[in-house]
Parts: sequence; structure tokens; C-alpha cells
Amino acid sequence: MGFGNSALGIPHQVVTSVQQARETLGVRLRELRRQANLTGLELARLAGWDNSKVSRYEHGKQTPSEQDIHTWCALTNAPHDIADLIASVRSVEAAWLEWKRVQSHHAQRKIARVEAESKFIRGYDPDLIPGLLQTRDYATAVLRECVRFIGGPDDLGAAVAVRMERQQVLRKGQRRFHFLIAEQALYTTVGSDGVMTGQLEYLAAQVRSSRFAIGIIPRTAQFRVPATNFLMYDAGHVRVETVSAELTISQPREVVLYEKAFQILAKHAAKGEAARALIFEALEARTR
Repeated sequence: MGFGNSALGIPHQVVTSVQQARETLGVRLRELRRQANLTGLELARLAGWDNSKVSRYEHGKQTPSEQDIHTWCALTNAPHDIADLIASVRSVEAAWLEWKRVQSHHAQRKIARVEAESKFIRGYDPDLIPGLLQTRDYATAVLRECVRFIGGPDDLGAAVAVRMERQQVLRKGQRRFHFLIAEQALYTTVGSDGVMTGQLEYLAAQVRSSRFAIGIIPRTAQFRVPATNFLMYDAGHVRVETVSAELTISQPREVVLYEKAFQILAKHAAKGEAARALIFEALEARTR
């Protein structure tokens, strides 16, 4: 990790990802301008901007405001592209969060607010039990390892407390939940055998809950879609966690892909008693 933004605590990977997103946005803006048979200078003149503004946007040097997106689309006769372009702008400006902040109790509260405002929450995890289904001991072990890996302020106790508070969303209101968990997550050792036993017993009990659906994707399931862990909130946006940051996806065409991925994964998931059987197999492996 070098200096520059990284010296301010912003991981290099995050800076690179934001820049790539900005450049991708710039390419789309340039395509619209060319389709309208406008030069950069002509577009700037019509918009009342300085001559370099169009170039900065198209080369990913600067992120346009939402108002500038409206202006660009009006001048290039592309009103149908406004929603996607604005979603891209919002992703560039606000989607990437440092993983330190994601694990802090302040970020946990922010996630809790999003969950409280959602009516249908769906998630997939290939390695761990989803946060909303974690026992206190399991959550503590997960967050402790994250703090060790990332470094920074140790607010483990507060983060665990808020994660447990988040689970109240499972019992309040008329929300629906659908969680898909890869069978590997039942075997990934978090904490100790004791922690895992408690977690798996809790998960087995939740499979019969009328509040939400839980599917376990067998280890032998046919590969159909490349997917990392993600959470979908209604049909509005998706949250994806990476090693260094969290990505919030709100661009409609990208959300549609996650919807498609979830449906494919769900088809391969064991449900009901079949799911409980897989959980009990993992439990037996811990107690032999």
C-alpha cells in the first residue's frame, strides 16, 4: 500500500474500483454524445459549461452531478438513460465504504436502518452463516477476526451488540426473508466446535420458521452462476462485501443480474426437511 489516498486510510483497491466505475460512466456519456453527433465543445457550449468539463467527465477525471446527467441526456436526446446513469453516479459517489467502517457499530446501525425500511430481504453466502441468522457467539467470533484482519479501532463489543439488535427485524412487521447458504458455510469453523454446534442447532430450528425461507445449496450442486455473498433489499439495491470494501449496487440493469443469480441459486437449494438434514450432517461431524 502506497501513499496518496491510501495514507488517508482509503485502501488502494477501493480507489481503483471507484476510478474504474468513473471511467465506465465516462465511456457511456461519450457514446451518447457521439450518437447525438455533438463534439465535446458543442455539448459544453449548449450546456453552458466550461470547455474542459465534458472531457473530465468522459475520461473519468470527475464525477458528474445528477443535474449534469439530466442536462447531458436532454442535449443528447437520451431521456431513457437517465435512471441508469444517475444510479451509476450514486454508486461512484457513495457505494464504496471502507471495510473498517462496515465492521464498526456505526456502520452496523446504518445497515440496520436499511433492513428496517425493506419489506423483502434476500441473501446468499458461500462461506458463512448470514448476519441476521448468527448466534451471539458466532457473530462475536466473526467480527473479532475481521477486527484482527483489518486493524483500526476495536469496537467489537458495540458491533456485536448492534448486530444482535439488527435481528429484531426478523420478528417485527410484515417483512419476508429468503436466505440461501452454501453447504460449505455449515463446515467453515468460526470460533470453536462449541460455537459451531450452537450456531448449527439454531439454524436448524429456524428452517421451520414461518417468518422466512432458508435454502442450503449442496456441495455437489451443479455450477451455474459465479456469485459471491450478497444481500438484496426489495428490488432497489444490492449490498456486496469484498475484502477491502462494501459495494452498494443500485443500477437497475445490475440489480437485475443479481435477481437472476438468486433465482438460479434458489433452484439448486435444499429446502425444509432436506435442508435440516444437511445441517444435522454438519452437526454430527462436529460431535463425532
